[in-house]
Amino acid sequence: MVRDAFVLACFTGLSDIDIKQLRKQNIITGVDGEQWIYANREKTNIISKIPLLPEADKIIKKYSSYFHLRETGYIIPVPSNQKVNAYLKEIADLAEITKNLTFRFARHSFATLALNYGMSIESVSKMLGHNQIRTTQIYAKVTEEKIAKEMAAFKNRKKKA
Repeated sequence: MVRDAFVLACFTGLSDIDIKQLRKQNIITGVDGEQWIYANREKTNIISKIPLLPEADKIIKKYSSYFHLRETGYIIPVPSNQKVNAYLKEIADLAEITKNLTFRFARHSFATLALNYGMSIESVSKMLGHNQIRTTQIYAKVTEEKIAKEMAAFKNRKKKA
């Protein structure tokens, strides 16, 4: 369950507490006809609107008949942050991952990957439920790969002009 919650965070950008409080009614059909998560962030009380990627949808569906959902209304039974991070350390050790794996790492991974794959900082900020773009800019570390990709696109535009 901890692994699934962590992976769900990697594909949604939700924090541990936001995943812990995720209910079936937070999954709705969005403007594009696809499934989205609409949920208020615990920390900021700002609504996050996140299109569900297939990997995230698969995890949510996995728990749709789970007794926890029937009893509490919450999708995934997530233990305390301290317990989650202890389990993540065990998972990292088993997988021979040397990085300090915490739940926060999942949210950071989502934001960094979304930005590196070309999603606008405004969209990422909205999905993360940030009050200000400045908060999202923490994740916007420019990688050499991103610079190379953008420069290649720039070169191609110059050739066509």
